[in-house]
Amino acid sequence: MSDITPSGPGRPGPGRHLPVPSGAPFADPPGEPFADPPGGLLAELVAAAEPPPFAVLRRSGGPGVEVLVGEVLEVDRLADVPLPAQPARPGAGLPVLALVPFRQVVERGYARVDDGTPLRCLVVGRRSVIGVGEAVAALPDEEVSLDDARFDLTDDAYAEIVKRVVSEEIGRGEGANFVVRRDLLARLSGRTGPVARSALALLRRLLLGEPGAYWTFVVHTPGLTMVGATPERHVSVAGGEVVMNPISGTYRYPGGGPTRADLMRFLVDPKEVEELYMVVDEELKMMSDVCDRGGRVTGPYLKEMSRLAHTEYLLTGRSSADVRDVLRATMFAATVTGSPVENACSVIARYEGSGRGYYGGTAALLDRDETGEVTLDAPILIRTAYLDPDGAVRLPVGATLVRHSVPDHEVAETHAKVAGVLAAFGDVAAAPGAPPLRPPSTGRGASRPSAPGTRLGSLPGVAGALAHRNRTLSRFWLEPQRDRPVPELVGRRVLVVDAEDAWTTMLAHMLRRLGMVVTVRRWDSLTPVTPVTPVTPVTPVTPVTPVTLQPATTRTADLDGCDLLVVGPGPGDPRDRHDPRMATLRRLVEDRLATGSPLLAVCLSHQVLCDVLGLAVRPLPRPYQGTQRRVRVFDRDVVVGFYNTFSAWAGPGRAAGPGRDAGPGGSAAPVDVDVDADAVAGVTVWADQDSGEVFALRGRRVASTQFHLESVLSKDGMDLLVELVGGLVGPEREQGSGADPSAS
Repeated sequence: MSDITPSGPGRPGPGRHLPVPSGAPFADPPGEPFADPPGGLLAELVAAAEPPPFAVLRRSGGPGVEVLVGEVLEVDRLADVPLPAQPARPGAGLPVLALVPFRQVVERGYARVDDGTPLRCLVVGRRSVIGVGEAVAALPDEEVSLDDARFDLTDDAYAEIVKRVVSEEIGRGEGANFVVRRDLLARLSGRTGPVARSALALLRRLLLGEPGAYWTFVVHTPGLTMVGATPERHVSVAGGEVVMNPISGTYRYPGGGPTRADLMRFLVDPKEVEELYMVVDEELKMMSDVCDRGGRVTGPYLKEMSRLAHTEYLLTGRSSADVRDVLRATMFAATVTGSPVENACSVIARYEGSGRGYYGGTAALLDRDETGEVTLDAPILIRTAYLDPDGAVRLPVGATLVRHSVPDHEVAETHAKVAGVLAAFGDVAAAPGAPPLRPPSTGRGASRPSAPGTRLGSLPGVAGALAHRNRTLSRFWLEPQRDRPVPELVGRRVLVVDAEDAWTTMLAHMLRRLGMVVTVRRWDSLTPVTPVTPVTPVTPVTPVTPVTLQPATTRTADLDGCDLLVVGPGPGDPRDRHDPRMATLRRLVEDRLATGSPLLAVCLSHQVLCDVLGLAVRPLPRPYQGTQRRVRVFDRDVVVGFYNTFSAWAGPGRAAGPGRDAGPGGSAAPVDVDVDADAVAGVTVWADQDSGEVFALRGRRVASTQFHLESVLSKDGMDLLVELVGGLVGPEREQGSGADPSAS
């Protein structure tokens, strides 16, 4: 739980209260919740010329349509968000709705463009719950249309950004995927009433036209009204169970409506499949931080919307943390930022150049269950239109950019994503190129749903194609997690160094399951101390060009007393000697080699280790970000996940050729990769015999992997971790052997 700082109990100080409009019919003292006649409170809001702050929510799995009225409090930190008061009787509680802007990610120390968007809390004073039918009847049945609709970036300009991000960011090792937004801008046409009334009319259309949303909602506060239909839960907490819901991969319905053939092609498309795996890995990092026992992965599922479908997983775990701390530690989802999230925030700030407002943030509903325990339900604020009092409308949208991204396809995806919300305005033409709403089936043709209302997920072969994706994933994450203590590892102390990528939380979680005592520290929090006594330089042997390994000139106080140092993954170029992070990783590696102390290095740190040992390190011809491959290491074939743009090379170092991937989820036949083992400074190098691409190193007190042992893509990750760690700190054994890890 290294990333969590406890929040203070109870309600905060006075904060900044925003006034309720004078003369509003809601200024009376709050009464008992649910006391209004059906539709009564909602009808008051519809009729009000100047309504007070309110929210109307339809939540997936919720009690109906919730109508919330209260006062607005602005606070600076998530820790200051007030908790709901204890109700006088079960079921009579009044919740708090917090609107968390993207700029709040600064609480995690991440970059953002500070646009001043406030963290606003609707402290509810009146609450009623009505049925969907009652809500539709009470909401205004009025046309709401747009004028002057246009994207702030042209399609060509956005396509150019896609090209640059793929080549200059993913292609240079800065991350596996990134989400860059563009904004649809427009004005309300012919508006005569308050903006809040227009938003309520839009809500009515969304309730009828977008049934697949996780939340369908309107929130009205002074100076800003938002209305949307977001498909994605960010995080929820109830009864100590934490749930996250990574969604990625987008099937845009074609002009004639979705077909089974198109859907099946989408379900095996490597780009779409890998997108989802990458965000699952990213959210597992968060779950491993906030949940004592990590997160279990269930799914995948098909999430059907009016104009498109997504694929999704559910991640579940248990935590005793304050819900506000859970919210902070999970800011923000990879599906709206990228991976790794920390560096993705920096990329977003550079390429977007303006603040995101609430886009990519969350609307967090804090309530109490029948036992009085605080609950949290927080969707991601996407597919949401923001209405200003003067009638200006902004609808932000983004696409997930990965190594496979085709600029025109990503442009089309942004059009498809705004189309569902634009349909509520009755003017889908505002986003040229958007696909039409899914029409009712005519029943003609076996490839289409045979009857109106038929779910795409029920079509023949769909469930099997989804289940097939899990065939080569890590059972550790797919099954209920349990402790599997290894006697010689129990109680051994591990220091895990975070190199600006929270993969380290997953590694730490796995090591704890083995019975080890784990501490996670950021690279820039380590403290240099006394000089190290020089040792005999290590000289690699041929075919690598000989270099002299210089022993570290300083040691780090944090290393004292740890039985194993694990240096983790991170973004960037491992060859950059001017980067303080790379210099620190190099110093840590040199220190362990010089002192003969146990070291495990993963991905970026593996590349640094290879560089220290004199192996050539350079960019791959194509990135392997989010790629599952079958390779041969430690005398056996393994299926593991790669997230790298750089690699070390042994021997001639010829460029790696195509066809080395196992295929996403095993959807293509795995290809065996031959290996060559050469002794380099007493370390066995496991590399591709043809290309020289290095997959792993292993020596007496050192081991490293280019692949991610901790990834959901690494079917053999846990077994390899047991074997490698056991070899580093357990009894002496023959290095490079393929010993059965179950014997540890």
